[in-house]
This record gives sequence, structure tokens and C-alpha cells, in this order.
Amino acid sequence: MDMNAYLSMFIDESNDHLQSLNENLLRLESEPEELSIVQNIFRSAHTLKGMSATMGFEDLAALTHEMENVLDLVRNSKLKMDSFIFDTLFKGLDALEAMVQDIVGGGTGKADVTAIVASLQIILKSDYSASNAMAAPTVAAKAPNTATPSASGAMLLDEFQSSILLQSIESGHQVYHIQIAIRDNCMLKAVRAYMVFDLLERNGEVIKSDPSVQDIEQEKFDFTFAVFTICRLTQEDLQAQLLNISEIESAVVTQLDAESLAVLSQSNAAAAVEAVEEIAPAAQASVKTETPRDAATKVQAPAAQAAPANVSRTIRVDIERLDTLMNLFSELLIDRVRLEQLSSEIKRNDLTETVEHMTRVSSDLQSIVLKLRMVPVDSVFNRFPRMIRDLAKSLDKKIDLVITGADTELDRTVIDEIGDPLVHLLRNSVDHGIETVDERIAAGKSETGTIYLRAYHSGNHVFIEVEEDGRGIHHERVLKTAIKNGVVTEEQAKLLSPDEINMLIFAAGFSTADKISDISGRGVGLDVVRSKITSLGGNVTIDSAFGRGTKFSVQLPLTLSIISAMLIKLGSEKYAIPLSSIVETGIIRREQIINVHGNKMIEFRNAIIPLVSLSKVLDSPDFNENDENETEIVVVRKGEKWAAVMVDEFIGQSEIVLKTLGKYLTNIDAVSGATILGDGYVALIIDPNALIK
Repeated sequence: MDMNAYLSMFIDESNDHLQSLNENLLRLESEPEELSIVQNIFRSAHTLKGMSATMGFEDLAALTHEMENVLDLVRNSKLKMDSFIFDTLFKGLDALEAMVQDIVGGGTGKADVTAIVASLQIILKSDYSASNAMAAPTVAAKAPNTATPSASGAMLLDEFQSSILLQSIESGHQVYHIQIAIRDNCMLKAVRAYMVFDLLERNGEVIKSDPSVQDIEQEKFDFTFAVFTICRLTQEDLQAQLLNISEIESAVVTQLDAESLAVLSQSNAAAAVEAVEEIAPAAQASVKTETPRDAATKVQAPAAQAAPANVSRTIRVDIERLDTLMNLFSELLIDRVRLEQLSSEIKRNDLTETVEHMTRVSSDLQSIVLKLRMVPVDSVFNRFPRMIRDLAKSLDKKIDLVITGADTELDRTVIDEIGDPLVHLLRNSVDHGIETVDERIAAGKSETGTIYLRAYHSGNHVFIEVEEDGRGIHHERVLKTAIKNGVVTEEQAKLLSPDEINMLIFAAGFSTADKISDISGRGVGLDVVRSKITSLGGNVTIDSAFGRGTKFSVQLPLTLSIISAMLIKLGSEKYAIPLSSIVETGIIRREQIINVHGNKMIEFRNAIIPLVSLSKVLDSPDFNENDENETEIVVVRKGEKWAAVMVDEFIGQSEIVLKTLGKYLTNIDAVSGATILGDGYVALIIDPNALIK
């Protein structure tokens, strides 16, 4: 048995549940009366506890169990959330995340959480709860372990549990008693039991189990256990889905009504056993007489109908495998383009048809390969609401975080690296950018500051912006600090433009903070941001207005991609321009060019846009558009900005493989990479974003 595979699955799913817990706790903080959110939180916590106990991480399971106790009181309306409870639960989440990270690093997942557990127990034992709150059993994990299971699996219910089930029946919900038997040769019976509870909790609530869930998680049971549950599924669907779980020998599902429930609530265990046996003898007999193979065959049809809502349709793939797949397909694409060129030269019908079919198939394959590597930036953005909440609270500020474009997709390798730079930018915005409540009111602003986190595509780049409506950059103060730290001399400072002054804050060791804090001010933030983004082949710019706010704009390239491009010529040299950045192509005559303050412009769609000489930007050796009476142009865009680029000749559209140049041609901003054409020649890829200022 490969426990490493189980461990990898545990880590991935634990991180998913922890992220869900963070997001839902933040939602609950803004909507404390919304109990449906509490149900989601409780379910995630309960699942995480079960997984941790199954894998043997007892400290993780124990802390989650304590948090679950508090959440259970909240969802049963016996406890109202307040600031202390929220803070304690968030601290518990931080500890759980630290434990999981310790496991990732090969540790045992142990941690000293005495203080957090003490706070949770204070919440449970104090006047937060009603006088009978502690006596009431909680869902599944805290079911009392006093009932003795009988041969039939019947167990007694206390008054509180009976009341819940009776109210559910009267409200029209289905209440079931379930007896599960796991095959006696099963090696991971706790895992199979967990899968049963996971199914039940996704479709309803578990009210009681025997043995207790804690004993089941620790494999302190034989191969049978019983459960009382409230479930949305019909009796047939529930039984089919239970039997569809691997290594489940039998599943006896008995629907209860008010009368049978009353019998089960009696103190006489024998009467309870007899009642269960009398309720649906036919159903019990039919299941018990089936062999495992027969049972699996009989439930195949109904299980298939119900499966789409419950069965995961995703798999996790090692990023190195995707890298290998991308590299192999890149080579295939280069050969395909070469075959297309040869086919056009040879002009044989059978060869042409075969190449056309291969082109269609490889185009579909190309789309799939690209999508496999692309990940929404939401996987990075979703950690920030919690971070901003904690920072704002520690600084006694009021801040709203507005996220847009979280579905924008970026290459996985970039996604893995961009998180830390964005953390620095956001922390800087909270600490240096947004003012305190008193300062904002004095400046005539609303007391709540706003930070905007945006992502969007532009050509073969992704732009991520962090903008806030805070203080803005104080140029005199920045210059004074820069001169003091030796970043620039006084003579150099006099010649700097406003944009250049803004960029000084990226200098190593630069900080204008009056005092050092844990949030920012140590001078190790923004220089790290620029170096990391530069190492990814991107860049970062700043736009700021004193008193109104600051915007950081991060431009990130795709490290390796396949794009549609327009191939063009400048004299004897070939270049590629990404089609996603092209608005249209056309021809202009020399008399259409307008000079505005020494800059060449043309009229385009009732607007005046700049005209860029690509031959000058690239220092073309054998083409100069000034020698032509009319010139072909490509109109490109960057967000809302447009520009016309003069070229020599259009070759046509083509699918190209974008490869970065590493440390080559770093002095030319207009080149974002290179590609190998079908004829074997290398063509540089133009970055339209660098041509538009």
C-alpha cells in the first residue's frame, strides 16, 4: 500500500478544506445570523477532523474537534458569534494550517495549541451557551458512546436526539436508520467508514452513530456500525450509493416514521431491537442475502444516476508531467507547420487531405494542452481577504478588498511564484497606503478605505493591479529618504520625473516608515517584489497621486505557450505579433500622418492614436518606412489604449510556440520571446504592450 499517495491526497484536500473554512468564516463575520454558512463551516471542519484522525494526525484532529464543538452550538442556535469567538476560530485555523505545512515538510503535524484550546473551552463553559448546551450531544463526532450496539445495530436515542428526528419527520424530511457492514478483509476500514459519513453529510445530517465517530475514526470498532441520519435522498438512492462505496459488504437502510422513532426512544433496548427488525423485514432480508458482487450489480443503474453530484470529476497531475507534455506538443506543432509548408509545395491531394486532418486534430489537442496548464488566479487571490481582514484589525483601520478578474487564467508555473510579491504589495497598501479612520475623515474621505485587486489579459500577458484610495506617494519625502540612503544624489534627484521618483521605492532597503512593524517598514518588501517579478520575465510600474491613492501594475508573461500570431516582415527579417493584441490591419499614406508635439499620430475610428516605427524600435538594418509613400500598419491595443505599428509586409497568420529568451536581448523591451517557423527560421515575437506607453 502506497501511504505516500494517501498523504499527498490528504495534504491537497486539507488545504482545500482550510481555504473553504477561511472563506466561509469571513462570510459569516459579515452575515453572523446566516446559519447556512455555519453548516458549511461545520461540514468542512468535520471532514477535516475525520481525515486527520484516519491518517493518524491526532493533534490536528483534536484541535478541529474542539472547534467543531463551538460550531455545533452556533448552528443549533445555542451560541451567538461575537468578536472573541471569531478571533479564536481564526487562530485555530492558523494553527491547523501550520500543522498541515509541518506535515508537508515531513513533520508529525504536532503543535502546542494549549492557549487556543483553552479559549475554545472558555467559550463552551461560560455564559455564551444556554444552561443545557453542554449536555446536548453534538452531531456525529460528539455522539455519546453509552449505547451498546446490538446484533441488529439498533441503538437508543436520548430526548434531544429524538426531538430533532421527530421534527424532521413532521417537516417532511426522510429519517433513516442505517446498518453498515464492511468486508472483513478490508485493510482501511476507517477510510471506508469516512466515505460513508462523507456521503451522508453531503446529503443531510448524521444525528447519532454507534460506535461514536471518534472511535470509528480510530478504528476502535469491528466491521459494522449503525447510524441515524436525516437525508435528502430516497431510500433506494441512498442504499444504492452506500453499496457503491468500495468494500462495503452490506447497507441496510430503514426509513423511520414517528411511531417507530418513539419505540427506538424507549429505555428498553430489547424493544428497540425488536422495533427495527419489524419495520422493514423484507428490505433487510433482501440485502443480507446478497453477495457483495450481486449487490454491486443490482445498484449499478441507480448509482449511475445519482453519481454526477457526488463523484469528483477532477484529478491532480504533477506539474512536471504537464511540462513534458507541453514540450512534446511544441515540437509536434513545429513539425506540423513544416508539413503544411511542404504540402503546399508538393501539391498532392492525398497528402494535402492528410495534413489538413492532422491540423484539425492537433488544433483540438493544442487547446486541451494549453487549458491543462492554465489556472485561475483565484487560487492565489482567495487567500487575501482573510489577510486583509487581520491586518486591518491589527492596525485599527477599516478596509474593503474588492477583487475582480479572479477567473483570469495564468500559466501554473507563474501562479506558483506570484503569491509572495502580491502579499508584499497588499501589505504595503494596508500599512502605508490606507489612512487611519481619523485621518480619512479629516481628509474628507469615507472612513472605510478600499483596495482593488484586479487581473486581466492583454495580448500574451496578464496584468495584475493593486490599487488603493489612500495617501498616495509623497514625492518630497521619498526623495529625502532616497538621498539620505544614498540611492540617488541631490543632483540626480533634481532631474527625476514623477514616475521615476515613484520607482525609487523599489530600491533595496528603501523605507519611509517612521517605525518598524511586523507588517511593513523593514525595507525588505518592495525590492523583493520587483526582483521576483523580473525573474518571471515581467515588470511592475507605479501610478500615484498624493492624497488620492496609488496603483501598482504587474505585467506577467506566459513562460511557455502556444499562440496565434500575425507574421510580418521588416526587410529581410521576420517577426510575429500576437493576434490577441491586434485590432485590425491597414495601409496609410504619408499625408495621413499627423505631427503632434513632435510625435507621429494618425486618425483611427474618430480618435487620434500614436504611430510607432517598428523599424526604429528594433533597429532594422534593411527597412525604413520613411522611404515609402504608403506603409502597412497593425493597430494593437493594451487595455483601453491603442497604437498603430508600421510594418513592411504581411506574411500571414500562424500558430507559433512562444519560448522565452532568458538573458538574451534583455535590452529590447519590445521583444517578449521567439519562435521557430515552419521553414526552420527563428522569428522574434513582438510585445505590443511595450510599444504602448
